[in-house]
Amino acid sequence: MVLSLSRHKSPKRFHLQPPTPLKIPTKTFNLSSMASSPLLPPLPRPSLSSPNPIVSLLSRCSSTCHLEQLHSLLVRSGLSHSPTQQAHLVSFCCNHSIPLFLNYAHQLLDEIHQPNPLLYNTLIKAYSDRKSPETAVSVYIQMISGGSLPNSHTFPCLLKSFDHAASIKFGDEIHAHTIKFGFGDDPYVQNVLICMYSSSGEIGIAREVFERSNKCNVVMWNAMMTGYNKSRKFRETCKLFCDLERDKVSPSLVTFILVLSACAKLGDLEYGMWVHSIIGDCSMVPNLKVHNALIEMYAGCGDMAVAWRIFEEMTEKDVVSWTSMVVGFVNSGQLDRARVLFDQMPDRDIVSWTALIDGYVRCSRYKEALALFHALQNTNICPDEFTIVSMLTACAQLGALELGEWVRVYIERKKIKMDAFMGNALIDMYSKCGCVDSALEIFRKVPKRDKFTWTAMIVGLAINGDGKRALSLFSEMLRSSVRPDEITFIGVLSACSHSGLVDEGRDFFSRMITTYGIKPNVTHYGCLVDLLGRAGHLQEALETINNMPMKPNLTIWGSFLGACRVYRNFEMAELACYRLLALDSDNGTSYVLLSNIYAKSNKWDKVHKIREMMMEKGIKKEPGCSLIEMKGEVHEFIAGDRSHPQSCDIYSKLEEIGEKLKSAGYVPDTSEVLLDMREDEK
Repeated sequence: MVLSLSRHKSPKRFHLQPPTPLKIPTKTFNLSSMASSPLLPPLPRPSLSSPNPIVSLLSRCSSTCHLEQLHSLLVRSGLSHSPTQQAHLVSFCCNHSIPLFLNYAHQLLDEIHQPNPLLYNTLIKAYSDRKSPETAVSVYIQMISGGSLPNSHTFPCLLKSFDHAASIKFGDEIHAHTIKFGFGDDPYVQNVLICMYSSSGEIGIAREVFERSNKCNVVMWNAMMTGYNKSRKFRETCKLFCDLERDKVSPSLVTFILVLSACAKLGDLEYGMWVHSIIGDCSMVPNLKVHNALIEMYAGCGDMAVAWRIFEEMTEKDVVSWTSMVVGFVNSGQLDRARVLFDQMPDRDIVSWTALIDGYVRCSRYKEALALFHALQNTNICPDEFTIVSMLTACAQLGALELGEWVRVYIERKKIKMDAFMGNALIDMYSKCGCVDSALEIFRKVPKRDKFTWTAMIVGLAINGDGKRALSLFSEMLRSSVRPDEITFIGVLSACSHSGLVDEGRDFFSRMITTYGIKPNVTHYGCLVDLLGRAGHLQEALETINNMPMKPNLTIWGSFLGACRVYRNFEMAELACYRLLALDSDNGTSYVLLSNIYAKSNKWDKVHKIREMMMEKGIKKEPGCSLIEMKGEVHEFIAGDRSHPQSCDIYSKLEEIGEKLKSAGYVPDTSEVLLDMREDEK
């Protein structure tokens, strides 16, 4: 919603209503009978040297029993009506961590005749700090209903509690009251209003407040930049900094930190260098946070050389400095250098651990990601949701179901919120580990399923060959008014392919373009070629490849080749092999397949020619690799490799299984090895 602040000229249009009751423990204290209450556990003796014995006694209160006795003491001594003692008592109760103390303070305020604004402000601030906007408003209503006028401290305390969209209805009305009571132009109030509207997603109204504020105050500029950064409007932050320079407002160190952070997110190195030059022209000495912001900016923009130079020249470094460098090296693909720096860090936090783990995952170095996660478990640092999602991705790629299950138990034990971000990662992990039912269980538990959640589940069903359920889920997605995207249709087309639904697949491909306006990419065409090839429509599949608006890749020709082999169309298979070799002349598998095609066609002269080409280029077929997880550890096996410590036992068992398979009539598929090799070599 975009509102004009002119509406606040008539604050009588707003009517604050009493909110829901107090949401804290509801023990009731009979404050009127305090004068005659017996003393329970004795209070510690006050320090006689203290100018105010009550302050000394308050500092030693550790239970509601002590608090009741102290209040009884004030009543009997006639000090209960002293504004000073009332302020001490209310302030102590409001600042205490025990919830009942805050309830006690609220009842104290109810008993006091005409409390002054200080007492109201103290209680309002306490509820605001505890993120209880409705109760804070309740105290404010009590204040103005009792005839006390708010002062310059009331509204900032109150407005700070309205930091999310659900409470903006109160924020709007309190904004009107700031104008009614003459605090609309107060810089502190305006600053908090900007923060409130920004945090609630009303960045347009925040900008209106900013435009009406005193722009000579750099604090206002910083508040607005903070709002833009929180709203991920980083380009607006940079534009605002230009306006600040144009208006000749002196920036603070906080200003530079905010705009450098925006540059880092945008990857705008040129603008960031300009800001850096302004810092150099100012008389201010950059502090640790500014240096960290500079490192983040240069690293975020890919200039690791300058980032490293700043890092090396810093006389003082903290965990943020080190982590920014680690993240920079990870994002620039220098994982080994990131690991060296990580190992040198004097202190690490979860951000630095997660950055490196995620780097390993993104570079497909999953085993190293798992090893680092195991090392993290031996520290006192707890994984956060980002660490967990990275680990689930690694488990998905390695098929490490046992570890993935452990991660799920950890999520439940730590009561980590099952939102779409976490749910999508779990769905992907279970799907790639073959546990479709577990993936569906997670899918149903995600409270607010977005298009990525639906897509993850549809793709999960498709890759596990359950095309019918995938298409049924797609229909359910459309009924739920969730609009599919290009990734969703990859899952849908894959589902059609696995289920042999050729007509439906063609229809979905057409609807994707005409109904949803999605331009097919190479992956969509690959799905269509696979669908047609599996169904034996080789000519149509070849026509689809030839009519693609982009160049077909290895995956498409490989899929087409697989279909040609199944339907024994050696002429088309030969064409596919040559297309594969044109794209990747060092692909050993393509040479082997082409050689076998010629062998099956009795073209032995061409078989020998292929073998000679392979020998001349030194090409060998890449050995097969398999992974297995045992007791949370992933073991990797490569064909012919005997490096595993239990290799003798493993090969002995493998030979035993092989003999049993032969006796059961199993015939291995050797179509991807050279036909003129010995059978035992195959």
